[in-house]
Amino acid sequence: MPQTAPSPLVQLDAIIATDVAPHAREVDQQGRFPREALAALARGGILGLTSATAVGGAGAGLAEAAQVVERLGQVCSSTAMIVCMHYAATAVIEAHGPQDIRRAIAAGRHLSTLAFSEAGSRAHFWAPMSTATASGDTVRLDARKSWVTSASQADSYVWSSRALDGTGVSLWLVDRTTPGLAIAGAFDGLGLRGNDSSPVTATAASISADRRLGDDGQGFGVMMGVVLPWFQVMNAAISIGMMNTVVEATIRHATTTRYEHLGQTLAEQPQARARIAGMRVRTDQARALWLDTLAAIATQRGDQMLRVLQVKLVASDAALEVTDQAMRVCGGAAFRREVGVERWLRDARAAAVMAPTSDALTDFIGKAVCGLQLF
Repeated sequence: MPQTAPSPLVQLDAIIATDVAPHAREVDQQGRFPREALAALARGGILGLTSATAVGGAGAGLAEAAQVVERLGQVCSSTAMIVCMHYAATAVIEAHGPQDIRRAIAAGRHLSTLAFSEAGSRAHFWAPMSTATASGDTVRLDARKSWVTSASQADSYVWSSRALDGTGVSLWLVDRTTPGLAIAGAFDGLGLRGNDSSPVTATAASISADRRLGDDGQGFGVMMGVVLPWFQVMNAAISIGMMNTVVEATIRHATTTRYEHLGQTLAEQPQARARIAGMRVRTDQARALWLDTLAAIATQRGDQMLRVLQVKLVASDAALEVTDQAMRVCGGAAFRREVGVERWLRDARAAAVMAPTSDALTDFIGKAVCGLQLF
């Protein structure tokens, strides 16, 4: 009987310990791309985790991808976000992309990402203003993409535009080195400082017409049916990973810091304990909803779309609260980087303003429960 190859997930903890965690603080402080981490994840088969076995990947699904980014989120949220976007792009490429790129991703030789958000429609990523114009066997792309994770490092972008006939949305696989593309400088952000998230413009960028991902005008369905569940669940996983680390760091500080005049630790103070209890509860609540969302998707439960809409909102709101409470418990010491709270406070802010934003998700959820059309 042939033996099944071990899952790349068995190597994940070792890769995190040797190639991700040691560089995480430097990645944040210098705002640099985590090349060591990505190279190790590629070698270990993690970047090809969700590629089909037919093209050399591990054939894993959303649950395994979410597990990866949750673990990465515990040590380096920049790396976690890069891998999140890679997996989301890979889901589209696996469904509609060319064989050579699928094999390259499976082998860890190709990093991809999403290029959806635009300056003209801002966080409404489902409504691109960019255009695609056909000319024989080529297509001209013109766009102002506002944020593209791994902008200067990814090998390709899963790119959205208006359909060729101007109605609907189309998706394209665009090589980063395509003439006519321009990246607007290095990323210097408040948080997620190593994720290389920069604006990308296209000015008469020419690609082959066969690089369309799916049918012309049908990209909205792919966005909602494929990308949205993957992105929402993985983004929530990153927030949950961050929260777990913050809770542990706060407990560590509270149980080792003493009020010498009282002969007690910070954790022995009722108010500090109450805050820590709340942090643990909020983290576990978010994780429970996250696991239920995965179960709803796996079983195609009737409420799966509601859960998909809820999961990022709940996790990002919880991360804001948990990191804020950590600062309150740790006090002035939390402003020092060595306590292990300050970086997560900054990183946790990203999810709430990352499309679909918390405000947009709140509106979608309200529409969904009231039986209204989302769009």
